[in-house]
Amino acid sequence: MKKNPFKKPKKNFWKLLGPGLITGASDDDPSGIATYSQAGAGFGLTTLWTAIITFPLMAAIQGMCARIGIVTSAGLTTTLKKHYSKTLLYVFVLISFPAIVLNIGADIAGMGAVATMLYPPVPSIAFSLFFVILLIVSLIYFPYRKIAGVLKWLCLTLMLYIIVPFLVKQDVGAILKATFIPHIKWDKEYIAILVAILGTTISPYLFFWQASMETEDRAAKQKAVIVDKTDITDMRFDVNVGMFFSNFVMYFIILATGSVLFRGGITNINTVQDAASALKPLAGNSAYLLFAIGIIGTGLLAIPVLAGSVSYMLAETFGWKEGLNTKWRESKGFYLILAISIIIGFGINLLGIDPIKALIFTAVAYGVTAPVLIAIIMHICNNKKIMGEFTNKLHSNILGWITLLVMTLAAIALFVTM
Repeated sequence: MKKNPFKKPKKNFWKLLGPGLITGASDDDPSGIATYSQAGAGFGLTTLWTAIITFPLMAAIQGMCARIGIVTSAGLTTTLKKHYSKTLLYVFVLISFPAIVLNIGADIAGMGAVATMLYPPVPSIAFSLFFVILLIVSLIYFPYRKIAGVLKWLCLTLMLYIIVPFLVKQDVGAILKATFIPHIKWDKEYIAILVAILGTTISPYLFFWQASMETEDRAAKQKAVIVDKTDITDMRFDVNVGMFFSNFVMYFIILATGSVLFRGGITNINTVQDAASALKPLAGNSAYLLFAIGIIGTGLLAIPVLAGSVSYMLAETFGWKEGLNTKWRESKGFYLILAISIIIGFGINLLGIDPIKALIFTAVAYGVTAPVLIAIIMHICNNKKIMGEFTNKLHSNILGWITLLVMTLAAIALFVTM
């Protein structure tokens, strides 16, 4: 009897997904959802096309970072430290640390506020504290494979956003037109939201996380040190699926808010709780619940990525033992940074710092560092002394240079619109 040709690929499909899927899904964090909700509510369907454009750019850069991690068996920080100026590395760390911590703070605030909307008797600060304790204890106590497994399943909470647009009547023709025909308004507000979308989707902290996670994943699976083409093929599949998933969800968040909130006359959305509460009277309780639960799920997924990025960055910079595969007693510095970054993020909310203003600072920080980092990543991936036979192919270089150009223009536009 002939075997079912679809059985083995189905089994391998989930196993092949790992760092790339988690990275892509974590990009749709509560602060990212706020950005996409602002785009949909403020401009309707006119920014849907950005999900198509950003996918190949994200996939190209994250694929390069993953390849660096696999080939060098080290994180991006270690590679920068070994082959480039330490001053440059320290500048990246000094800019990235506050930006990432502010991003964590905004995500914690969003999760707490939404949880209170779902269960009003408990104040948002209590929910935020609960999430902080849950995340810190889980990340320190559980080994990488368990954490990665949970994060992979949390990715599925993002599927909730795909349901929301179908709870109201849609104009399919208008959706298709907005998806495949780019629409640009040459005014300050529209350019600002395009820059925000780019900054949210192509974020420097993800570059560091991706490279470090590839080394963690190989260690957890006890793969051989010698890299072969199958490793690169598997990685590329994982990254491409992850980036596609990220942009797919981004597309549906813009579609949901654009077709419900914009159409309903609600164009001023500043936070995720604004978006969730505004959906309730317009699209019903189901849309509201799905949107709110999705925000909590994405926060639980994204904060470990944000905090982990900081930990890997600092541990590699100062030569500490690192890794979610290690135990607390082996990597105290690594885990302390992870915990401190989450606690400081929570403390930002106690100080009353406006999370939206905090995110503006992170956008500026990411906007400044992203083009420089992309240029360095391109240089690394074309350096045979570092990458050996796994240097960039022509298509990777083309997409990489396009990404560099786009992010440079976005950085310039950011300062002009500010």
